Amino acid sequence: MTLPPLDPFTPRWPFTSGHVQSLMASMPLRRPLEKWRARNLRACSQEMIFNCGNNVRLHGEYSPQPSPSGKLVVLIHGWEGSSESLYLLSAAAYLFEQGFDLLRLHLRDHGPSHHLNRELFNSSRDAEVAGAMHDIQSCLQPHSLMLAGFSLGGNFALRVALRAAEYDIPLTRVAAVCPVLYPPSTMDSLEHGWSIYHDYFVRKWKRSLATKLEHFPELGYREELLNMRSLREMTDYFVRHHTDFDGTEPYLQSYSIIGERMAKLKVPALLLAAEDDPVIRAEKITELADNPHLEIQLTRHGGHCGYIKNWSLRSWANEALFRFLSH
Repeated sequence: MTLPPLDPFTPRWPFTSGHVQSLMASMPLRRPLEKWRARNLRACSQEMIFNCGNNVRLHGEYSPQPSPSGKLVVLIHGWEGSSESLYLLSAAAYLFEQGFDLLRLHLRDHGPSHHLNRELFNSSRDAEVAGAMHDIQSCLQPHSLMLAGFSLGGNFALRVALRAAEYDIPLTRVAAVCPVLYPPSTMDSLEHGWSIYHDYFVRKWKRSLATKLEHFPELGYREELLNMRSLREMTDYFVRHHTDFDGTEPYLQSYSIIGERMAKLKVPALLLAAEDDPVIRAEKITELADNPHLEIQLTRHGGHCGYIKNWSLRSWANEALFRFLSH
């Protein structure tokens, strides 16, 4: 299939603002429109549980075409997002209408999955997502298996691609939209940038951790959770008490993808990022290893997982994903 070239991303005012783009990525007022656009995808959605090894299970929502196409795209949301996050729902609906089968995969403790595993989510758990991808291939047996993610989900997607051979995943393409590049830098952006982003993640993470306690009260952090006020404070506590890392810095470094980490990538990959992203500092892109398999598209505008073109609220990133995954 030969597709016309993708037009450059040239949003209209006020979508030339990185903050407007970032806020519109999850703006509640946008939800009725995106749910309507995703009505066919959601109508045929079926819940599935995937075995990841070591008694770990992950939850997903599978939407096949009326006659399954054999071209399966697995989408991963960002941190504290879900299969219903607007940026993810928008991309899933668009790709579904273009003829792909879709699976919206939840990371541990995201969406309706808090009850599936006792141990808490942390961002170093890419091995279990690779295990889920292996099980997805075994269960659904698509002819072409592709993976894409947003923000932290994009970071996971690229790290899973590095494990494709190890986990016998026949991954044909991987894409990452505004992926976390260097977690210490992202933590700094959230701590010292516009407080609305920091407070948003504190609120959502606290809500998620409270939900986890409803299923596993023996985890016993209720009182500490009530007293925490910042992402740094929360991360320090949960790294010390609920991971094997010695501290926050080695934990954050564990899922960094700059330096030589991407040098061993052997799956064709697209990394889409924006210079005006207020959460992920795009300048860290220059610190990614050179790799002929990795295509980097750095746009002037787009914010964090936004890429809204105009008041139609359609995302240019959806078109970029479609063209890349269609090769």
